[in-house]
Parts: sequence; structure tokens; C-alpha cells
Amino acid sequence: MGYSTRKARGALAGFVDLLWWSEGPAPVHRMERLLPDGSAELVVNLNEDQCRVYDPRDPTRYERLPGGVVVGPHSNFFLLDTAEQQSVVGIHFRPGGVFPFLPLPASELHGLQVGLDDLWGGFARELRECLVAAPNVEARFDLLETALLRQLARPLAHHPAIAYALREFRATHSIARVREATGLSERRFIELFRQQIGLTPKLYCRVRRFQSTLRRIPQGPVDWADVAVSSGYFDQAHLIHDFRAISGLSPGEYAASRTPHLNHVPIV
Repeated sequence: MGYSTRKARGALAGFVDLLWWSEGPAPVHRMERLLPDGSAELVVNLNEDQCRVYDPRDPTRYERLPGGVVVGPHSNFFLLDTAEQQSVVGIHFRPGGVFPFLPLPASELHGLQVGLDDLWGGFARELRECLVAAPNVEARFDLLETALLRQLARPLAHHPAIAYALREFRATHSIARVREATGLSERRFIELFRQQIGLTPKLYCRVRRFQSTLRRIPQGPVDWADVAVSSGYFDQAHLIHDFRAISGLSPGEYAASRTPHLNHVPIV
């Protein structure tokens, strides 16, 4: 079993959270719910040249994509086939971090998983072949960083209003106050935010509040009313409704099946 990560270097650091690699036998459970965090992911299956994308409403239905995929920003859970995780490498982007490397607005990837070849053409296959043949993990990370720089579609910079909003949304969910401070109209602010982040400001803040909730759930008995208030919900009922809508689980069901990887929930 192996797992390794590396922080991105240079100008990429502002857009890439980390590069990661994982290798080992598939777990006993066949599938996992993957919970959204508002960011995107690039994943390359090194073991077989395919990835299966499942219908979360009917796990018996799926489509096959090539071995390299981009997981766009999600606002609801999706399903992960653990058999495909035996040897994988990837890039976890910061929120809004994927858009400089796309030939289209990030909003067009909302809730989707798409083949890397649909975005990068023949270079995607070339990249996977190089990653498979690479002699070690560090060489694979170097290849991924080089690939990102080669595929830059626009400058490595957010619009100043969006950069400001991302900073402010770490501490507040008051969209109106943040938008007013940017000086943009409501329509223009939402349009820019969707293009660069992939979600509307409202959806983004909803997902980030959900993520804050996951980190606030203690081990053992849980005072859900306290968790709700400290996470920014109106009350416990509001928390339960949002939690189920995003994860497909009640807060109690999540707490009972939680693992150290907060966004990965085994489906037994």
C-alpha cells in the first residue's frame, strides 16, 4: 500500500492544492460516496485505461470513459468505483483552480466527470502513457505539473472580484455583502463566479458550509443543534435538509459510517 502527496510549485501553487498518488489493493467495499467540496480533480487510472462513471440514482448504470478524467466541481455526491483505485495519480485543485487549464468555462463541468481527451485532445493519451511509464512518484508529479503549464488556456489569475470573494467566503456566507464590496452588479458577479469557480456563489457557499459541518462533527455523541448553529445553519432542521440534499445521507447516517477520509463514505 502506498500513498504520497506533494504541494504544487511556483505559480501553480495558487491553483493546485496538491498532487497525489495512491496504490494498493481495492478495499472490501465496492463503492464509495464521494462528497463535494466545491473544487475539481484530475484523475488518471494507471492500472487500466478506463474509468466508470455511475448514475448516483441507479448504481447499476454507468458509462465508460478513458483512463484520464476531470471531475468538475460538484454540489452533490457522486459514486466512486473502488476497483479503479488500485493505482491512481491525480491533481486536487483549489476551489476555482481548474479554470485556467480548461478550453471552456468551469461552469460547463458542474456536476460532471469528463474524459481528459475531450478537454486536452491527443495530449491526454500521451500524458497517461508517460505517467504509466514513469520510474517513480516524483517523476509522475513532475509530469503532471509540466502538463498543466503546457495546457494553460488563460493566465494564472482570477478576476480580482472573484479572488476577493474566495478569500471572504472562508469567513462569511453573506453573498450580498461580498458582492457589494466588489462593485459588480449581481448578474455580472454571478456570471464571473460561475465561469471561474464552476458553481454559483450560492451553491459554492452551501457546499463550503457543508464541508465546515463535516469537520465539526465530533467522535461519539453529537449535539446536532450545536453543530447546526456553529456551522451557520438556521436550526437543526435546516442542517438535516441540506445535509441529505448534498450527501444523500442524514447527518446521523454519515456519522455512523464516517472514515478518516471525511469525503469518502463506504457503501457496504
